[in-house]
Parts: sequence; structure tokens; C-alpha cells
Amino acid sequence: VQLQASGGGLVQAGGSLRLSCAASGRAFSNYVMGWFRQVPGKEREFVAAITWSGGSTYYADSVKGRFTISRDNAKNTVYLQMNSLKPEDTAVYYCAADNRPSTVRAIKTWEYKYWGQGTQVTVSS
Repeated sequence: VQLQASGGGLVQAGGSLRLSCAASGRAFSNYVMGWFRQVPGKEREFVAAITWSGGSTYYADSVKGRFTISRDNAKNTVYLQMNSLKPEDTAVYYCAADNRPSTVRAIKTWEYKYWGQGTQVTVSS
């Protein structure tokens, strides 16, 4: 399994970005796909997750109402649309995948075996 994250960049507070995670290597129909983020000196934290098959979603409270996770089955790609960005959203964002979680509420890093390389998001005030 390979995950390729992209779409990060520099944006002003209140702006938007869309991250993409292109997945390859196997069929993902029974997978949970997640987005996490990490700032230096802190643990990687959960942002959002989606089930590949049914499209159920789950969000961290800090991004609920601002971020939207979605997937395009034809393109094998998961997206994270980020709106109303805040300086505290600044981090390296990682996509992750695994078929072990039985629920979309997979919020721990150890629940995911496969990880992308990360993409930097910087929100200026």
C-alpha cells in the first residue's frame, strides 16, 4: 500500500486548502482512511476519518464544521477540504489507512498501519 499526500501550502487565516491522498497497491473497499496532523514537539493528532465503502465520517472537535473529508472511489483518492483555517491548524498533515478498524472512529495512530509522507500546511495570521 502506498499513500501520497499533497496539497499543502501557505494560506492566510480564514482561507481554504484541499489536501489529497492518492492510494495505491490494493483494493481499499474495507479500509478506514484517516487524516492526522503533527506540530514539532507534539504528538500526532487525529483530524478526520472516512470509511472507504460507506463513506461514514468522523471528525475531531477542533475541526468539526470547518473541515470535510471525502473520497473518490474512481480515483482512489481521499480529500480533506479545509475551510476557515486558523493559525493553530498549522502542522504537517498525514494520511493513513488500515483495514483493521471496525468503526470510523479510529482516532489513534496505532490503529493505522499505512502512512503517507506528510504535507505541510501553514496558516498565517
